[in-house]
Amino acid sequence: MTTTRTVRDPAAAGTAATTARPARRGAAWWLPASAVVLVASVLVAVTVGPAALSVGDVAASVAGHLGLGPVLGLEPLGTLRDGMVWELRLPRVLTAAAVGGGLALCGVVMQSLTRNPLADPYLLGLSSGASLGAVLVLVAGVTALLPVAAFVGAVAALVAALALAGASGTITPTRTVLAGLAVSQLAAAATSFVIFWSATGDSYREILSWLMGSVAGATWTSVAITGVAVLVLGTLLASTGSVLDAFTFGDTAAATLGVPVARVRWLLLVGVALLTGALVSQSGSIGFVGLILPHAVRMLTGARHRLLLPLSALCGASFLIWADTLARTVFAPREVPVGIVTAAVGAPVFALLLWRGRRLA
Repeated sequence: MTTTRTVRDPAAAGTAATTARPARRGAAWWLPASAVVLVASVLVAVTVGPAALSVGDVAASVAGHLGLGPVLGLEPLGTLRDGMVWELRLPRVLTAAAVGGGLALCGVVMQSLTRNPLADPYLLGLSSGASLGAVLVLVAGVTALLPVAAFVGAVAALVAALALAGASGTITPTRTVLAGLAVSQLAAAATSFVIFWSATGDSYREILSWLMGSVAGATWTSVAITGVAVLVLGTLLASTGSVLDAFTFGDTAAATLGVPVARVRWLLLVGVALLTGALVSQSGSIGFVGLILPHAVRMLTGARHRLLLPLSALCGASFLIWADTLARTVFAPREVPVGIVTAAVGAPVFALLLWRGRRLA
């Protein structure tokens, strides 16, 4: 999990000042442009691979399965080519899009709620909890339960972190961060012990692949789980722009503006945890997406959450699509976990942001 730094003074991160500024001129055009880029990314990424396909092949396959081929005048693909599009590449690309968009969206919410510029979706120990659940079922040989175990582990970590944060009074951003760190370290220690004690052979390789993050085994079930999670929970989170704008000025200012601070913080944290748990259950732990993308989008458009939330989701989706495309093609016929690619790209980008002296909100 990414190491976090608590920001005691919200202004130290430039959060309030940045949010107070209006969105940059022309920023609204980024939203439709990013939507077009995402659609194009899906279509083009499906064509990339050892077997050459065209965008027309992708369109013909999708139209055929939706019963629109004759209406659009598209010839059906052969069984082999159709299988490559519909059964192998398209579910993987769509899962990557849902995971990337959901993680970026959760990153925006977490950075605002905790007023911590280094917060990400795994801040409350969600990744470590999901990893522990996944490792337990992998060493037990019950791989069919992996998504359920990962989701349960993430939610259990959330409950433990929030219970610890609220044990001595009102939940505050500082207590939340510290409680998340404690739960994360405990779950990570338990995961390491299970791997050391029980993992051998094939189970060890499966565990390593999952811990590094991968969408290689994505199916239409994966698309359904991640897609529904993003559609339902992501839409709810994306609709909280005005509330998150209030939170960036601190709890007192938010309460003055009529926001029920404690209840809203609980609801948003639970929403982030449920969405992250659903995504992690299908992809494993993929770092840097929820940390880097919100900052990159703020540099382009400003920090108004009404635009920042949906735009971060769209950019995160496109980013992870291409990160996964690199992961499966650069070293073909072997492929690397996509978490390695996101870290390799994300770390230098984050260092560049720091070097340029940009304020992180």
